[in-house]
Amino acid sequence: MAEVLVLAERAKPRATCALLTVARRLGTPAAVLGGPADPAARALLGRFGAATIYSVTAPEVAAHPVAARVEMLGELARRRPAAILIASGRDGLEIAGRVAVRLDSGVLIDVVDVAAGPDGPVATQSVQGGAYEVESRVVRGVPILAVRTEHITVAPAPVTPTVSVVRVPFSDRVRAVRGRTVPGDLATAAVIVAGGRGVGSEAGFDLVRRLAAALDGVPAGSHAAAEQGWCPREMQVDQVGTIVHPSLYLALGISGSLRHRSGMHGAGTVVAIDRDPAAPIFQLSDLGAVGDVHEVVPELLAEIERRRAQPVIFVEE
Repeated sequence: MAEVLVLAERAKPRATCALLTVARRLGTPAAVLGGPADPAARALLGRFGAATIYSVTAPEVAAHPVAARVEMLGELARRRPAAILIASGRDGLEIAGRVAVRLDSGVLIDVVDVAAGPDGPVATQSVQGGAYEVESRVVRGVPILAVRTEHITVAPAPVTPTVSVVRVPFSDRVRAVRGRTVPGDLATAAVIVAGGRGVGSEAGFDLVRRLAAALDGVPAGSHAAAEQGWCPREMQVDQVGTIVHPSLYLALGISGSLRHRSGMHGAGTVVAIDRDPAAPIFQLSDLGAVGDVHEVVPELLAEIERRRAQPVIFVEE
């Protein structure tokens, strides 16, 4: 069976396990790992079926994570894999798009399920904000799939992986992106953290950006935040800004005007934090916390850091 390349990320263990679960349907899973394959990584990847771990160790991997991963996958694609699987998200979507250009291949995003077909992987995509689903397949080059891994039920299939250290001839294009900040695309983001008047100031809006980064999401703002100049207009979520349909939407200090709710009502799960228990945003939220964002969000960031230090994989049998 042909290999299926899976971009493995240490900071996203569940997403990586979900990709390996999908990869087993299509061929022999092979994890592409930035950095050394330490015992913990070998154990986790092997538990979910990675027959091979391609380990790429070089300074560029940590210094230029997006560009380096594009070149890692581009180099390993010489082995003619059956598909390349990448977890969706801000960086994942960029990596998928850039690898597709590099390989002159087709790419599918917003993939919520994958099955093997007679002519290659058949992807189920969520479109129009989840209004309906379509089945698609890539007809040119190596199929590249950006998978919304929160929709995948993970399942172990233990093997003993073979570790292969790969040397990637990183090009000048990697070094040229030093210090570059990749803008998030609100329209396609799976996770959005939005701030409103309740964050209090431009300095306070930094909590929005920090939480978005911690969740691998995209920061956004309400009309009030944009009016105050705390965030640019292109980050504004509402009926005249950007209409969004993320899987997870966190509203920080946003009261929830009709204008704002019109822009985010298609979100899958809504978490709201606001001082006012009668704020309209709580009518839409699945989980609400009544409190000051300057007290609640730092605790949330600390908890995220604690869990990342000791990642736990919840296996859905």
